[in-house]
Amino acid sequence: MRQLIWILWPSFVVAGFAEVAFFTLIDPQELYLFGEPTHFSRTATYSIGFFCFWAVCAASSMFTCFIQRSSDEVNRCTIAATCKDRVLTRN
Repeated sequence: MRQLIWILWPSFVVAGFAEVAFFTLIDPQELYLFGEPTHFSRTATYSIGFFCFWAVCAASSMFTCFIQRSSDEVNRCTIAATCKDRVLTRN
């Protein structure tokens, strides 16, 4: 649960900043999707944009948590029978 909070909270804050910066420069009514103008309301466009930014930022935070794992966490054996086999083959 703690890692989930480490991932979602910072990504939420950064997504808020990213949305403000993006929509300060770009009008939601002038966006095109696959060459066609979008027909969403401004509120819907802001919401979709926020959740997209949040997903990208959460993926970034998740990758950061993934690469911060120690070698013990990466190589830890979680199945008892497999762990016994590893110990026997090493000796």
